[in-house]
Amino acid sequence: MRFLTAGESHGPKLTVIIEGMPSNMRLTSDMINQELFKRQGGYGRGRRMQIEKDTVEITSGVRHGVTLGSPITLVITNDDHKHWLKVMGVDPKDDIEPVKRVITKPRPGHADLVGGMKYRHRDLRNVLERSSARETAARVSVGAVCKVLLSQLGIDIFSRVVEIGGARDNTDYPIHTIKENNDTNDVRCIDDNVAQQMRDIIDLAKSNGDSIGGEVQVIVENVPAGLGSYVHYDRKLDGKVAQSVISINAFKAVSFGAGYDMKHLPGSQVQDPIGYDESGYYRLSNQLGGFEGGMTNGMPIIVNAVMKPIPTLYKPLDSVDINTKEAYKASIERSDSCAVPAASIVCEHAVAFEIAKEILDEFQSNDLAQLQDNIERHKTYIKEF
Repeated sequence: MRFLTAGESHGPKLTVIIEGMPSNMRLTSDMINQELFKRQGGYGRGRRMQIEKDTVEITSGVRHGVTLGSPITLVITNDDHKHWLKVMGVDPKDDIEPVKRVITKPRPGHADLVGGMKYRHRDLRNVLERSSARETAARVSVGAVCKVLLSQLGIDIFSRVVEIGGARDNTDYPIHTIKENNDTNDVRCIDDNVAQQMRDIIDLAKSNGDSIGGEVQVIVENVPAGLGSYVHYDRKLDGKVAQSVISINAFKAVSFGAGYDMKHLPGSQVQDPIGYDESGYYRLSNQLGGFEGGMTNGMPIIVNAVMKPIPTLYKPLDSVDINTKEAYKASIERSDSCAVPAASIVCEHAVAFEIAKEILDEFQSNDLAQLQDNIERHKTYIKEF
């Protein structure tokens, strides 16, 4: 399975093509839209999310609510495009009319300057329109389709916010507590007292013209053992998941299970002892976050990821005009003061794609029933090994 996204932040539409989804899986636009709605929420979002009402149109690969096995095309309309028609038009401009909203003062921390260098753009808007986190709406739509598939296979995936700006939630909650309470407030944190601390930190950053980052966690339950491979570096599933997460805008670190705490612990407290009962093999702990040797071991997958503060600041940092080479403050674009709650949703869907893709690679099947049967036979083999 693979996918391709296209579209600019203030262009007319975002478009996605997904290839490799099995046939005979129930899929509706509402299933995708409920995930897109989650991405638009969260404390600290900017005015853009008051304009956009992200909904998807399925234009291929589905008939009467059931997948066909052919490429699935998803289209999300950018409602804000109507305000940007002269700025983001496709047709050539009249030489007499100047280009509007040209950007020549790159923002530190963004793709602006290096992207302009690489693709030889003198108007850095050509860079930021595609490098914008608006593209994550497309990625969430892909992950939403993958979550539908995973649910048909008995696999649950969900996420939460662990920390924003130093306000940190308990990291030792039972998984069922996280699953039942991760959407009970607008920062997606379990403890309501910590949630209020997070809001206060976001408000302070916003009042200072600043931004704030944090940490999110994604959990995947009921994943069969044996996905991925130890044979080659590029077949290790934890490596694929890490790459997918780091590719999300502003994510700078990723870990699994106990993560960075492992550097303080002896090996006897990091490795997960093995047990066996009538259900099969299991681990007595899950410090490694569900991976051993680049493969799933049957325990829940625990992914921790750190998002830096958004680099667009309303009190901008020092920069240089690329035309005059004179010192200026960086350009200002409309932005969020904190996108960590929304980013937890994006991260969840990025992980969903990688797990779904690995399953389809491992258990190659043309339709959903065949896939389910192949996985059940694999589970029986693993149990009896």
